[in-house]
This record gives sequence, C-alpha cells and structure tokens, in this order.
Amino acid sequence: MARRIDVIGTGGVRLAAWEFGDPPKPDPAAAAPDAEGAHPASGGTPGVLLLHGLMGRASHWAPTARWLSERHRAVALDQRGHGRSDKPPQGSFARDAYVDDAEAALEQLGLARVVLIGHAMGALTAWQLAARRPDLVRGLIICDMRASALGAASQREWDQWFKSWPLPFATLADVRKWFGEDDPWVERPNPARGEFYAEVMAESPDGWRPVFEPEQMLRSRETWVYDAHWEELAQVRCPALVVRGLDGELGRAEAQEMVRVLPRGQYAEVADAGHLVHYDQPEAWRAAIEPFLDALGDH
Repeated sequence: MARRIDVIGTGGVRLAAWEFGDPPKPDPAAAAPDAEGAHPASGGTPGVLLLHGLMGRASHWAPTARWLSERHRAVALDQRGHGRSDKPPQGSFARDAYVDDAEAALEQLGLARVVLIGHAMGALTAWQLAARRPDLVRGLIICDMRASALGAASQREWDQWFKSWPLPFATLADVRKWFGEDDPWVERPNPARGEFYAEVMAESPDGWRPVFEPEQMLRSRETWVYDAHWEELAQVRCPALVVRGLDGELGRAEAQEMVRVLPRGQYAEVADAGHLVHYDQPEAWRAAIEPFLDALGDH
C-alpha cells in the first residue's frame, strides 16, 4: 500500500506526502492530553513525519514507515524539488522554505503533536522546525546530520561530483553499478547505495536520469553548508535522539557534542552503516530508535 496525499507548501508549492502502511485504529481512551497538555494526532494515534535527505524521496522511508504504522500514523514527505513534489524553477530552496513546508504538512495532515524523524538535510529541517514550533513536536530523531558548517570546499566538491555523473544511464543496472561501485566517492562496493540512487532515477527518452534537478540540489545545499546550526539545536525542547552510522558523515565526537547541546539529547549509533543508516542497516536502525520511541509513549 502507498497512499499519496497532496499538501500545499509555502508559496503554493504542491508537495506529495505518502503513507506506506495503514495506521492502527485509534483508541478513544488514548486521546487524552499528554503531560504537556496537548492532544495527540489523529484521534489518539500518534503521528510521525519522516523527512528524507538531499536527493532522497519519501519512498526511501517505506520500510521504516511500515514498521512505524503498527503503532503510529507515519507519513513521509517528498520535500520541494524531490520525488513527486513540485520542482519550481524560480521557487525558493532556502532553509525557511523547507521548514515552512514541513510545518504546513503537519498542520494539513493533522499530525501534531508529532515525532519528527529526519535524515541528513531532512534532519536539519526537523530540528529547525522543532526549535521554531515546540507546540507541534513531541520528539525528534536526527539521523547522520552534522551541526557544524561544512564550508565552501564541500560545496565545490558536490558541484564537481554532480558533473561527474555519466548521464544518462542506459539501464537501472548501470545506475546501481556506478553508485554502488564505480563512483569515486565509494570506498568499497556498497549495493545499498546503488539501490538508494536507483530509486531516484526515472526513465527518459535517452535513458535514466534523476527525478530532481542537480542545480536545485546545489541551491538547496548552499543555504545551509556555510553556517553552523548549534544555536537551533539548543532551542529544541523535546526529547531528541542523535543517531549516526559508524562509517557515516557525522563523527562520534560531533554527535556527542550535539547530544550535550540538546537540552534533552540522547545518543545511538549503528554498526556497519554508512551515511544511509536506515537504508544500509534497516533492522539495526529500527533497534536503535525503538527504545526512544517507546519512552515517548503512544501519546
């Protein structure tokens, strides 16, 4: 099952939200307000909003969303410029636009008070929204996203990396092989990475191309790579879990500093996982976040 729900983001951008599993039937007795006096979403069924990273799409969360749907109403959002959502040529790809979109999705979907789960850029969106609207968010999971500035050199590397893609790919098998083996950024064969990128390709008349515009991805990225985001972390009042892959982009020292800065921060790491933690090791990822979700309770 995959059910699409269209929501309207800031500036009228149409966003595709997806449910990959049927949420549990609400228990009227569970609709009581929580410890902070707020009522849970969806008539007692706790809400979760899943936010993918740069170049990702909602379907990357499908296994996690199906698992979550045993106890939650889990919705994954294709963020602007990604997946099936609008890719406005002249639209904003600034941080505020992404955060405003996520806020609009929460309100239109009736998910608040919600648990936000974000990967990479989506995690930054999640903690910026949690800092801005604590009344909407009851829990936060940050997956492999750094709070420090990455700088101009990083942006130049990404620009050159996009230019190195051998577009168009003749087949999806070529996509899997290049991103899983031949890409210079791959240190050792990584089939999960190949599958991850195969999922963001679409067939065109001359072969397979990404469903996003690389130029828009660079525009999105340049709005956050030059700045650090520690101050917004410190403003997050809800319980927050920082998860890193042992071989990911978020180092242990920085992750633990993020936990220290978060007023109610916790830490977890997943062995044998790179940056795509939830995609590399789905079972270990679920095991890492389940105790945190259990501690939040169902409402």
